[in-house]
Amino acid sequence: MSRILLFNKPYGVICQFSKDGLHPTLADYIAVPDVYPAGRLDTDSEGLLLLTDDGKLQHRITDPKHKLPKTYWVQVEGIPDEAALQKLRQGVQLKDGPTLPAEARLMDEPEGLWLRDPPVRFRQAIPTSWIALTIREGRNRQVRRMTAAVGFPTLRLIRYCIGDWTLDDLASGEWSSLDV
Repeated sequence: MSRILLFNKPYGVICQFSKDGLHPTLADYIAVPDVYPAGRLDTDSEGLLLLTDDGKLQHRITDPKHKLPKTYWVQVEGIPDEAALQKLRQGVQLKDGPTLPAEARLMDEPEGLWLRDPPVRFRQAIPTSWIALTIREGRNRQVRRMTAAVGFPTLRLIRYCIGDWTLDDLASGEWSSLDV
């Protein structure tokens, strides 16, 4: 039996247990021995991070050949039109090559969303909106680069789900455990 932890990583936390002297780490939130992150989230991203004690499961979650879908809630500057969403759906050209096609749709601000500390920057003359974006690869800062490539910079990035695992019922900084 394998153990998997679902952790709602807060903004500013680095995805490692060892201290770096600058940021809070997983050790500040999770006191469970012998679990390791299955993938990463940038320090300035929030949301679902999976940890497991099973190396094979960790590999299956992170290996790009399995193309496990990851859905992000993305607050962007401006309001994307259908043409911008279609570009995301078709895949966009980045400096390191084209992305795979993504699922992209406008969405309302997630209900019950926790406050971010520090809050995102707002500009009075520019509205913001939310996109649900599902990708099946995981390049460095990919979602941020994709939204910028279609003209809508990311202000806040929250990973909502990985495969069938979701953030549902997890407050920022909380975790739950499952046996799989």
